[in-house]
Amino acid sequence: MRPGDPCEVLGAVLGPSETAVAEALSAPRGPVRLVRRCGDLAELLAVAEAGGGHVALVSVDRPAQDRLDLEVVARLHADGLVVLALLDGVGQDEEDAARALGVDGVVRAPFDPEGLSSVVLAAQAAGPGAAIDEGRGEPGAGNRFWADPPSTGAPPSDAPAVPPPPRDGTLVAVWGPPGSPGRTTIAVNLAAELARPPAVRARGAQQVAVPEVLLIDADTHAPSVAQHLALLDESSGLVLAARAATQGRLTAHTLASLAPVVLPRLRVLTGIGRAARWGEVPASTLPAVWQAARQLADVVVVDCAASLEQDEALVYDTRAPQRNAATLAALAAADVVVVVAGCDPVAVQRLVVALDDLRETGVAERARRVVVLNRARGTVAGGRPATVLRDALERFAGTTPDVVVPEDGTSVDAALLAGRVLAEEVPASAARRAVLELVGALGLTPAPVDDVAPGPSPGTPGQGEPQLGSAGRRGWLARLRGAPTGERAVARAGAVVD
Repeated sequence: MRPGDPCEVLGAVLGPSETAVAEALSAPRGPVRLVRRCGDLAELLAVAEAGGGHVALVSVDRPAQDRLDLEVVARLHADGLVVLALLDGVGQDEEDAARALGVDGVVRAPFDPEGLSSVVLAAQAAGPGAAIDEGRGEPGAGNRFWADPPSTGAPPSDAPAVPPPPRDGTLVAVWGPPGSPGRTTIAVNLAAELARPPAVRARGAQQVAVPEVLLIDADTHAPSVAQHLALLDESSGLVLAARAATQGRLTAHTLASLAPVVLPRLRVLTGIGRAARWGEVPASTLPAVWQAARQLADVVVVDCAASLEQDEALVYDTRAPQRNAATLAALAAADVVVVVAGCDPVAVQRLVVALDDLRETGVAERARRVVVLNRARGTVAGGRPATVLRDALERFAGTTPDVVVPEDGTSVDAALLAGRVLAEEVPASAARRAVLELVGALGLTPAPVDDVAPGPSPGTPGQGEPQLGSAGRRGWLARLRGAPTGERAVARAGAVVD
């Protein structure tokens, strides 16, 4: 757009406002010009892709098959258009829903022609993705159909209490190269330990708030968090959250209804269930999912798939779905990336390459990195596996592992068979001690309750009393037989669990 050229508007307006918009933006030499009246959103997207227009003015109240959603807004932004939502109603809920879609501004009908032109010009100057200040809280700001009415100086007697500020939780992505053993096991047990009460060493010591934790299964290749915790997987919490985000209706409260409580202070958002459903989680919805997750929980743990590749045939088609979009989006949004790898020579070689790939792609450049080597054993690493592995990784990758998890198949198998975490089934195991060490390395919360007795891991399943609520739960075999399995079995994605 050259200086002096009019701002071109693409309209997809329905109802009585269509004529009003056409009249308001049809001045022969005005600064704003309506260049296309689109019959539906498909036509609007086609014109935008062809390079027409600078601003899209879209009615929110549309038929279900032609509804404005997050994907449409993302495509218009990708084509360089600013998106303004036109509301015919006066409810605050409608405006909040429109803003949740990522629109750059909201216009309410009825409006005056000059006011509409000024809003369009302000939006065009700000550019796509920059929401315009409506003037809320400052009477007279913006224009008369965006600004709040002047305040009388006294709050209404029935004014609701000020809600607490939303959380801004920390996002921890658990990732590793292909073939890394125990990514999901580490993610599940890390989330469980983060949700446990901190240790109180001295009587009368100050109590520390225990964080709320949300575990998300974002593995689009081999999701298995539900199986680890003996949860029913008829419904995918992640898919339902993505659908709500597409409609602009995903909030922390909505996400809470999709993520059942499985342990005190621990919620789980189950994965896609079948790998073929990866296309039901569009990349455009994932930022909204992470945002709602941060608002719901103090710590968000995301179990990711291994691959960082993008389909070469689709790399130049930014609108085509990518199977690894969930992993890439989680790593890009993460505050901490826990890199899990094995301890045999093949796994260490893959880890060295994976760390290089992580640096070269820059997908997690803002995140702190914590390296975990899993299943360390002398049969593949020598007599002192921890020392040998640290030396090898420092030599070939220029880094050292933060945590080395010893081989403890007996304990991990016992927990997996029971559908429980290590802290419940085998609290004194060597694997659990390593997970506690990982919690300390993250530094997100005080140390969990120190109920780990010294010594080797128990040799029989179920040894030690479960420390977390597990009444009425059975393992995965009972779930496969269709038997009732207590609270976890009846908790389905979509049911509100308080």
